[in-house]
Amino acid sequence: MVAPLAIGLTLFGIGEGLLVQSHWGATPWTVFAEGVARHAHISLGWSTAAISCVVLLAWFPLRERPGFGTIMNLIIIAYVLQLTTTVVSVPSNPSLRALFMVGAVVAIGIGSSLYLTTGLGPGPRDGLMTSVHRHLGVSVVYVRLTLEVAVLVSGWLLGGTVGVATAFFAATIGFSIGASLQVVERIVRRVQGW
Repeated sequence: MVAPLAIGLTLFGIGEGLLVQSHWGATPWTVFAEGVARHAHISLGWSTAAISCVVLLAWFPLRERPGFGTIMNLIIIAYVLQLTTTVVSVPSNPSLRALFMVGAVVAIGIGSSLYLTTGLGPGPRDGLMTSVHRHLGVSVVYVRLTLEVAVLVSGWLLGGTVGVATAFFAATIGFSIGASLQVVERIVRRVQGW
């Protein structure tokens, strides 16, 4: 289960990095990390890791326990996001930027489906969302929406990049994860059938 976790988180980090390098926006939490990075004078990777650590601290009063996957999520995504934004240049061609945007959503969808199916613990943000849902009895949809809008607006006010890629991500990520989960489940069933 460690290999699918590592591959999934790596793909997730690459997707986040490609979205940033499109220069057309980013995911809500990465917009927030961009804003924090700008004001704290640190790299995007360190900002992402620091925010994950703060989110993890919010788990304790909610009696949520991190798993191995939670810690790996914090480390791998931040590292790969930083590596991708360092190695991959921002394309000047709008078609390439669009390709980055679409590729990012596909990579994040596949990555999410891989790490979610390992059962080694949720990511810091997912754990916060499900824990708040359990403790307050509020629908996960509303908890996630509230958290994502709050960090998106905060990140934008701090100078993070919001744009068409942010909207594209919000509109398509659910479909990407859903389709990827179906494919992963089929593969797992075939492998178990052998």
